[in-house]
Amino acid sequence: MPRPTTEPESSHTTRTGPYDRGVIIRQSQLVVDCADPARLAAFWGALMGAAPVDRDPGWSHIDPPEGLRLAFQRVPEPRSGKNRLHLDLEVEDLTAAADAAVALGGRRSGAPQRDAVGAFQVMHDPEGNEFCLTAEAGP
Repeated sequence: MPRPTTEPESSHTTRTGPYDRGVIIRQSQLVVDCADPARLAAFWGALMGAAPVDRDPGWSHIDPPEGLRLAFQRVPEPRSGKNRLHLDLEVEDLTAAADAAVALGGRRSGAPQRDAVGAFQVMHDPEGNEFCLTAEAGP
């Protein structure tokens, strides 16, 4: 079956699996398990410039101006251990963005890391979920 014409061809991507059989799978949202969906939606919404939507006490989400919807669902078990997945958020001013995240209830984890390509700051949201603020190296 030919590929749909709405999907761009890429010289570096080979699609296999269900896609080759005409099944199109697209990312729609990233869901974060948490204790307080409304609290995390408020934090992430303020950080990323999106209004939080509280669908019910167990589910909230934000639709950032750029990027994928972030949804937050209540789960009974507490978070344990290091995240196996985290978000990298590109910022223009690493220090200012980290300060803003802290003012909203997040926290820094260690000092910023820098190399020839740029810098990043590991952060935690109010429930301890890790994310990184990243900035490209200046000219």
